[in-house]
Amino acid sequence: MTPIKEFIQKESSAGLVLIVVTILALLLENSFLSTAYNSFLHTHVEIRFGNLQIAKPLILWVNDGLMAVFFFLIGLEVKREVLEGHLSSLGQIALPGIAAIGGMIVPALIFILFNQGESFGMKGWAIPTATDIAFALGILSLLGNRVPSSLKIFLMALAIIDDLGAIIIIAIFYTTDLSNISIAISIISLIVLFIMNRLGVVKKAAYILVGIILWVSVLKSGVHATLAGVALAFMIPLNSTDKNGKKFSMVKEMEHDLHYWVAFMILPLFAFVNAGVDIKGISLKDMMSSVPMGIMFGLFIGKQVGVFGFSWLAIKLKIAKLPKGSTWTQLYGLAILTGIGFTMSLFVDSLAYDDTQIYHYADKLAILLGSFLSGLIGYLVLRFKNKN
Repeated sequence: MTPIKEFIQKESSAGLVLIVVTILALLLENSFLSTAYNSFLHTHVEIRFGNLQIAKPLILWVNDGLMAVFFFLIGLEVKREVLEGHLSSLGQIALPGIAAIGGMIVPALIFILFNQGESFGMKGWAIPTATDIAFALGILSLLGNRVPSSLKIFLMALAIIDDLGAIIIIAIFYTTDLSNISIAISIISLIVLFIMNRLGVVKKAAYILVGIILWVSVLKSGVHATLAGVALAFMIPLNSTDKNGKKFSMVKEMEHDLHYWVAFMILPLFAFVNAGVDIKGISLKDMMSSVPMGIMFGLFIGKQVGVFGFSWLAIKLKIAKLPKGSTWTQLYGLAILTGIGFTMSLFVDSLAYDDTQIYHYADKLAILLGSFLSGLIGYLVLRFKNKN
């Protein structure tokens, strides 16, 4: 249980950091420092190697570059959990898997219901399907031992499956015009990584070097660059033997090394550059439009209905069991917490609407409000239950 407790502790602390950084971004965007804040976000950063050039504003380096590292970590977690962790058997994966599916289907349907006939608005249907595990576990950490460990593990497994679903959605629905040459280089890179895996290469630097080539080629291909991180993670060997005959897990070592960087630098930086919403420019009419309403209701209502409803059905049909030591009310409170979409929802929002301000930041504010309501009500339900 030690690695799981360590993971939960890191994510819980990171959730609290995200709250502080989000508040800071909102204060900067809505103060006399807004010009300096936006200038920082759009600082031009360029890397050139011969004819190969990557030139982007800082916000896109964070969204396309650093978030690839975040998705690399997710890929490592998924691989480990599927091969030997809490997703390695049908019995273990049943409840979080079914709950995650419900938590994606129902919010998407609610968003679609609000946005029928809005062709551009419909591009954001996946925004309310995400769960921010760092924020959710951060809220659970405030409850201490009042919430059984089985529920925390259930939330962790659900969020990992939820992230995997987000990866599939991004790959299928948020891909632009494709470059055949770049895709060919990406495929060659994956083949090289696969061969390295099968030959038992144990040098992390070798995988990282080929991974950088993979990231650049995916970035230039039209497929979102973050998917390179997931593809690279799946090629990292789980168990290896070094030249001295010592056995070790490269997946676990990389996962351990990256956790602090992702939790306390990459995700907070992503939140800082994406959560700055100009509240002054948002009217009530903007918030009542179809996209913000679909996002808010999708996160706050859709996630809890989908996660709890599908979980209840799976347990009643004896496909899965209620997490050990937990009650139905606690499961419902946790289901509400899954509506904290925050970083993942903001990320999908940036893909869906290409960071255009056509909705005057109302879409991003809807993510913050839906996540805030889910966190607050979920906390109160769990707190009230345990008080009684």
